[in-house]
Amino acid sequence: MSERAVTRMSAEEFLEWCLHQEERYELVDGVPVAMAGAKQRHDRIVVNALTGLQPQLRGKTCRSYTADIAVRIPVGNIRRPDVGIDCAAFDEGSTTAGAPFLVMEVLSPSTRDFDMIRKLEEYKTVPGLAHIVLVEADRAQVFHWSRAAGGEWRYELLEGLDAVVRFIEIDCALDLATLYDGLTFRPLPRLVRDDGTAA
Repeated sequence: MSERAVTRMSAEEFLEWCLHQEERYELVDGVPVAMAGAKQRHDRIVVNALTGLQPQLRGKTCRSYTADIAVRIPVGNIRRPDVGIDCAAFDEGSTTAGAPFLVMEVLSPSTRDFDMIRKLEEYKTVPGLAHIVLVEADRAQVFHWSRAAGGEWRYELLEGLDAVVRFIEIDCALDLATLYDGLTFRPLPRLVRDDGTAA
């Protein structure tokens, strides 16, 4: 039995098609993929990131955006990061970021591995993108990649509510206390030896 043929879309066809859809989609290898809905914890982190960034961006060329705005990947995929910063001139009719400077994804159990591997590598290919931030939802931990002047990517792990993610090119920063404002964390399980003492 042969598989049913899949009609693949170009990025332009997909973006036009999205204008008539009620749900959000990403384009992956020419095929529209529906985005899963977010839990309140995920949404709280997204809102905290936007409210933390917006006052620092006021009056600057760059501005924050949500997953309603798409990012074009050079291979043809279309992604919708949870939060982003675009440094292109404002175009009120566009559905894509003109010059993405930062993308941020809040990790969830169902998409964590995909975001940490494939989506991360896709974002690294976007020209002009300077920062990729992946945020753990259940603990105060952020993975931050920044592009150096020579084009190579540098990585840092930020942990604890006192840590700060810095975007020095636009004089902007986001501390983890703001990112996780209003959220609590379950204590991590402790390892215990056979004799009952902590490992």
